[in-house]
Amino acid sequence: MRCQLLARKIGVDLGTSNVLVYVKGEGIVLNEPSLVALSTDGTRILAVGKAADELIGRAPDTVRVVRPMRDGVISDCAVTEGMLHHFIRKVQGWGRIFKPVIMICVPSGVTSVGRRAVTEAAIAAGAQQAWLIDEPLAAAIGAGLTIAEAKGSAIVDVGGGITEIAVVSLSGTVVAHSIKVGGNQIDDALTEYLKSKHDLLVSGRAAEDLKIAIGSAVEVSEPLVTEVRGRDPNTGRVRSQEVTSNEVAEAIQEPLRQIVSAIRDVLDETPSELAADVFDRGIVLTGGGAQLRGLGRHLATHTGIPFLLADDPQTSVVRGAGLALDNFEVLKRNQGYFR
Repeated sequence: MRCQLLARKIGVDLGTSNVLVYVKGEGIVLNEPSLVALSTDGTRILAVGKAADELIGRAPDTVRVVRPMRDGVISDCAVTEGMLHHFIRKVQGWGRIFKPVIMICVPSGVTSVGRRAVTEAAIAAGAQQAWLIDEPLAAAIGAGLTIAEAKGSAIVDVGGGITEIAVVSLSGTVVAHSIKVGGNQIDDALTEYLKSKHDLLVSGRAAEDLKIAIGSAVEVSEPLVTEVRGRDPNTGRVRSQEVTSNEVAEAIQEPLRQIVSAIRDVLDETPSELAADVFDRGIVLTGGGAQLRGLGRHLATHTGIPFLLADDPQTSVVRGAGLALDNFEVLKRNQGYFR
């Protein structure tokens, strides 16, 4: 018991694109890419996070950079353990005696096998205890929704590899769907559009930079304009192409359609009393992908429900995990969301 009282309490958003760490009493102390640089034989971890990100496109053939998380789920247990160990040690420092107690966010649809893999990786990485909380519930807590009330609150969390949609009430999730559509799939759609429309091959990073610079979910009368650099597949030469935000909106309609469809499915499964609350209150958008220009307007147009962007949406999940540590017993008693 003394170890738990003196241990640091840490919330972790183990995302497909980024790992965020929240320390109780300190706030968010780490936000780095979910990347690990390995030797080609996979036996040595050479760099993690930002350091691994800097090697993309610059490292020799003896180094490969991987994402150990795929669609919010561990795809490589050993590499994920190494990544977690690096980040925990970075947050803990060298002088601490007691291992931390960690709350880790997982997708609502992850299997029991996936949950066990996350828990075991955290313990092996140095956690004294590792608890799991479903991402939509953490996002709702982090966004400041009053989840303890007997009223329906809805959340749409657009991450790198997945989008989570959920309706919560009485500190628990009533209905939740998780789909493998997020910021990465939006980047892929944009990459394919540039290839077919402009005969231009661009990297995933270039597509993401384009999305951040001028990306929009809706077309506007005065679109933003920028240039993107890529390779001409016919000549092999690098060239620039002018692209507008309206073209981006056109390119990404399919992944947006899938998100709209998933939202409708959740609302169809929501009890009528809670659904009425959602229509009155609106739906809160969180996650890094929620920052796409015009996304709330696009979703509102296709669902008939107002959408509200959370403050600092990219950090809602990890802040919720950290806050959940303060309400641990209440949430555990009410819904058993901690495993």
